[in-house]
Amino acid sequence: MELAVESLETPALTKAQLAELLFDQIGLNKRESKDMIDAFFDLVTDSLVEGTDVKISGFGNFQIRTKAPRPGRNPRTGEPVAIEARRVVTFHASPKLKEQVQAAAVGT
Repeated sequence: MELAVESLETPALTKAQLAELLFDQIGLNKRESKDMIDAFFDLVTDSLVEGTDVKISGFGNFQIRTKAPRPGRNPRTGEPVAIEARRVVTFHASPKLKEQVQAAAVGT
């Protein structure tokens, strides 16, 4: 089943728009659509917070990466500042997604 997303007015795809697509194209009621989208993002978020990678077949992988502390500087004043260690989320697109994006760029 292919979801049509042509009617998007903004360059970003929002959770509300995803819920609306579920309502329009799959037939879930609006409350169920919103709950399903929220549950999906809660599951992804909880997994990443726990340190578990999230792999979505045909789309890509979300991973947690731990960045070491490092020296930095305040760009406004030039003063040295210590940047603390932190965890960041990275995304790596699947080859299938990369291929689709490239095909769309070539077709434009």
